[in-house]
Amino acid sequence: MEKKFEISVSYGKVQHLSEVLPLILTNTILCKTLTGIGATYGEIRSARNSIIIEPNRPVIYGKCRAPKHKNDNLFGVYEGIYTQDIVNYIIKSQDMNKKIKILTTPESFYKVRTAFEQMGIDIRTDGYFLLFDECQKIVKDCGYRKNISLPMDFFFECQDKAMVSATPPSEFADSRFENFDILIIQPDFNYKKTITVCTTNNVLERTRQLLLQLDERPVFFFVNSTDIILAMMEQLGLRDQSAVFCSADSVDKLKSQKFSNAHENWEKKYMAKYNWMTSRFYNAMDIELNENPNVVMITDCYTADYTMIDPYMDAVQITGRFRNGTNAIYHISNFDKRIPIKDKKSIIIRYQCDKEIYENFRTFKNCETDINRRAAFNDAMNVLPYNRFLNDYSKEDAFKIDNYIHEELVRVMYHDYTRLYQGYNECGYFEVTTSNITYIYGDYDRLKITNKTLPIKDIRKRIVNQLETLKEDETEMAMQFRDELRHIDSFIVKAWEVLGKQTIEELNYNPKLIREKIILTLHEKKAKSSDVIRMVYNSFTPRYWYTSSFIKQELKRIHNSLGVPKSKAITAKDIYQYFEATEKRKAKERGYYLISPKFTTE
Repeated sequence: MEKKFEISVSYGKVQHLSEVLPLILTNTILCKTLTGIGATYGEIRSARNSIIIEPNRPVIYGKCRAPKHKNDNLFGVYEGIYTQDIVNYIIKSQDMNKKIKILTTPESFYKVRTAFEQMGIDIRTDGYFLLFDECQKIVKDCGYRKNISLPMDFFFECQDKAMVSATPPSEFADSRFENFDILIIQPDFNYKKTITVCTTNNVLERTRQLLLQLDERPVFFFVNSTDIILAMMEQLGLRDQSAVFCSADSVDKLKSQKFSNAHENWEKKYMAKYNWMTSRFYNAMDIELNENPNVVMITDCYTADYTMIDPYMDAVQITGRFRNGTNAIYHISNFDKRIPIKDKKSIIIRYQCDKEIYENFRTFKNCETDINRRAAFNDAMNVLPYNRFLNDYSKEDAFKIDNYIHEELVRVMYHDYTRLYQGYNECGYFEVTTSNITYIYGDYDRLKITNKTLPIKDIRKRIVNQLETLKEDETEMAMQFRDELRHIDSFIVKAWEVLGKQTIEELNYNPKLIREKIILTLHEKKAKSSDVIRMVYNSFTPRYWYTSSFIKQELKRIHNSLGVPKSKAITAKDIYQYFEATEKRKAKERGYYLISPKFTTE
């Protein structure tokens, strides 16, 4: 980079960036600092032909449909738009003497190039300004979007070009940026937003507790996994009050799971009480609401590491989507201490080592004269780690290097909560409040019992130990966890409920012996069950209300007096086994109103 320049802006005095920067300068990386300040808006309104590369389709869809751009001659290019459509747009614009204003995804940029070539126009020299919006996405996404950096070779050949973002990378590995200037928009007011970083070992339960604290405003969840979204909607009981915004493939996936309120593009008419958004909605898109919503970002390191939120790039962009502001902002996250701690220097050394190994293999291959030995070296080269840095033409892609360094640095933040707090404090965009809550059962415990590589006996030992931990726990979280364990392995959960841990261990987790013991134990219990029923009906009367504590105490007394084994902890809800009943509170005390008995006794 050559030079850094700053432009100061004052609160309330600048509505759009074009008021202080009429035109974005060529060979510039514009750090606009503030989201929603109108860098793209200014380019759309500028008196020059513009081609703007946007990160994905929802951004283009939203801008092309926005009322404020109704007369701006915008044309969106993405999957489903063809070269001839672009040619027709260019001809129509020229006939009407209107400026060309094309918005395209990186993957569809080749269609724009082809259309202009067919028209005999050279974008590079014929007075077109090429703007790469949200340029941080090249670094963030090229690890899984192999074509996002495809326009860059052409980009550097253009006379008039620039990149823009509120959160651009601090540096690029690509040496072609050496002649670029950095222009920084510097607000002279405090633009930091307050965020509560909620660190925990149980993302689901922490989210459940947070929802109890929130007011009636709409909630926007940002979590980059439709599998997690679907599971959380189900487990939190929010399915009927939710809308999901995700890719077209994910929309189909959710609809196959009988969830129909899923959409590829954001439109206010689709909005629900709870709105779930994947990463394609983190950047550039405008969400204009009449009220300030609550925003909740979610990271689950154990289920999907691609849900890791980067405080500087992701969190800033996410909170900037709401043009009229937000209410409370939260980030809920767990951590994984298995993540190795690295600094930038060690990450670069690893990249250099991978490259050196690859080049050594290539040298060996080139020195071989035997075709079979050359093929063997070639096959070995194809599985080397350095391949992650190559494009489809086996050339090193500098943006893939940037992506690797960035992803590794973000991962380190999720080794422990202090590192994430530090990341938020150092990014400079937030006033950070912290909250750390640890539960008896966490996400790592879930991971341990769903590890399919372990022998089934080891998994069952872990399940039994978890059941023992929650033996006297009657909270909703504990009951849901027991249900989850039952779904994973109903046999061992039933064995624990009937026999208890000690008996299972005495039988050495032998399935055949456990089944036989269950049969004998249930037979013995059945012989005494009629006595239990008679004693319950002796203690409780229909059409009366009893406190939960009394019901639990009395049922325990009855089982103990008859010597009926009960491995599963007795709760007040067990009264449903004997009575038609309804849960009812009196004077803030939980209890049950007994309607009628379920059995008849002599």
